[in-house]
Amino acid sequence: MSAAVTDTRRISTVGIIAKSHLKAATPHLTDIGAWLEARGVRPVYETATAALLTPAPAAVLEKRELVSRVDMAIVLGGDGTLLSVADCIGAAGSGIPMLGVNFGSLGFLTEVTLPELYPSLESALAGTARIENRMMLRSTTLRRGAVFADHIALNDVVVTKGARARMIDLSVSVGEEFVTRVKADGLIVATPTGSTGYNLAAGGPIVQPTLDALLLTPIAPHTLTNRPIVIPAATPVRVQPVIDDRDEVYVTFDGQAGFQLEAGDEIRVCRADRMLRLIRPSTRSYFAVLREKLKWGER
Repeated sequence: MSAAVTDTRRISTVGIIAKSHLKAATPHLTDIGAWLEARGVRPVYETATAALLTPAPAAVLEKRELVSRVDMAIVLGGDGTLLSVADCIGAAGSGIPMLGVNFGSLGFLTEVTLPELYPSLESALAGTARIENRMMLRSTTLRRGAVFADHIALNDVVVTKGARARMIDLSVSVGEEFVTRVKADGLIVATPTGSTGYNLAAGGPIVQPTLDALLLTPIAPHTLTNRPIVIPAATPVRVQPVIDDRDEVYVTFDGQAGFQLEAGDEIRVCRADRMLRLIRPSTRSYFAVLREKLKWGER
């Protein structure tokens, strides 16, 4: 089970990643860099983020290399931007903490608002920030008995039909036990963190992110008895699409990457070895975020 902890490791280098073409972030990027340098911390900008700045910053790296070369990452944008960085951190196995700063409405993952940015950075540098460990998924696709692709995802792995394809047929097993055949538009395998993403839109349950569980949620199932299931995270999930010449079936990872599946492919999803370390603002609880995002309690 994940828990909120503090981080006592010295932070000397911070990676800065903004949403692509987010020009509104430019003055903040400059200010963050200057603020870090004034405290003896070296800012390193992701390549596309550096393109927003004039003159170009001294330290620039591609995103996949950046997450392996810094002690912490700051992400400015929305949840989609954070997911792309989280997946890179997971794939690199770097384990660095990440601070998500939201531009626009409050995000489920990018919880820190601009007024909270510098107090959160102060806490991170002092080693007193609240860091919550979030479970990630490892998805392995087998094709003709061999590993075809391997991905890390924070929110979900989704098997779905093509835009013009008919309903698809999926055989689902938990561990070594066959569970059901799902006839639907697709199936979502989500983490508790991902429960408020596509899973929620598809009618799945909200699960507090500190719980150690996986969610299996059918997308528009043909049979009403195909309902979402919550299972222990220690149990791997196997999804085998039943594909013929008329079917188009795809698998996607956090909506960031994906590919078309072939007949005989099998997707195996399990808890990843490493968790994502997400810096949380001390001013707002998880349920406070839910109330704000879902408009709970409003008359």
